[in-house]
Amino acid sequence: MSKVRRYSPVAREVARLLGGRISAARRERRWTVQQFAERVGVTPPTIRKIERGDLGVAVGSVFEAASILGVPLFAADPSRRALDARHVDDQLALLPQRVRRPARVRNDF
Repeated sequence: MSKVRRYSPVAREVARLLGGRISAARRERRWTVQQFAERVGVTPPTIRKIERGDLGVAVGSVFEAASILGVPLFAADPSRRALDARHVDDQLALLPQRVRRPARVRNDF
């Protein structure tokens, strides 16, 4: 029996928004679901799930679909994306590599 994964309302909303943008971009290009699935390298049912905002689809498939259609996930300008990536790298360099639970202090003298 598989465990049912629950997502926050915000995650569901964002997935539906991205799926809608992907669907609109596909239709503007007049591509069928079958044609688009072949370009992305997935099956037509997976494309329909992406366009519905199904959060069970692999994130790589969703990113590939958006990329092929030119649906922006981040800044459209490559130099801006590079700047954002450097900022994230700098931020990660300042943070610890691993996060551990705080030690429990026993103050029951």
